[in-house]
Amino acid sequence: MTTFLRDTTTIFSREFKPSLRNPAALLFEMGQPLLFLFLFGSLLGGAVGSSWQWFVPGILVMMCLTGPMSAGYTLLVELIGGAMERLMVTPLNRTAMLVGKSMKAMLVLLVQAVLIIVLALPLGFELHTAGVLAGLAQLVVFGVGLGALSFVLAIKSAPGGTLFYIVSQSILFPLLLLSGVLLPLETAPGWLRVMGQVNPVTYIVDAQRALFAGNLTDPSVLYGTVAACAIAVVGLYLGNRTLRRGV
Repeated sequence: MTTFLRDTTTIFSREFKPSLRNPAALLFEMGQPLLFLFLFGSLLGGAVGSSWQWFVPGILVMMCLTGPMSAGYTLLVELIGGAMERLMVTPLNRTAMLVGKSMKAMLVLLVQAVLIIVLALPLGFELHTAGVLAGLAQLVVFGVGLGALSFVLAIKSAPGGTLFYIVSQSILFPLLLLSGVLLPLETAPGWLRVMGQVNPVTYIVDAQRALFAGNLTDPSVLYGTVAACAIAVVGLYLGNRTLRRGV
């Protein structure tokens, strides 16, 4: 365990230092979420009850989907440039590589999430501290799994990278639209609601909204936690196996 934590810290430090040297890039990544928050969120008005309590968790899930995918893109760049091959000849734990790289993306997400929440407070968002902390913890688990899956996709796409762009773009937006992040699925046609029910992100979105509303005992919290943990387990398993087979 000590070796695993040390290797995870090493990878995390390696990944995070470039972000510290370029903080403007972190703010630039928030451009789209902020536009959705202030423009789209304002359009909802009272259409979905307390719109900010409903919409802010959805924005955070959207950020959690896009952040880990960008981590996979970073790995793809390293594979094309040969940096990852030099890292693979080291005795670093392969699972620690996955977790360390994913945690960098999740730390960036947490910083951005806190800023989003702070900016939403004057708009009418009510802060339930325990629920927000539990929601962010769930997003971290979800994001680690997504990050690991994006690494698998990056490795399978090297050296060209075309597969990464095709798969990531063809999956990302359907997952968003069919999870109720932007609009409630309750008013959608029956076939869309059925597709939403088989989308694991839907359960995480529902759990986030319950947690951010302070409803820690809502059944959706359990379903969302199970979905997040399942994605994390599958992602780490596939990522670890792919790395052990070599890149």
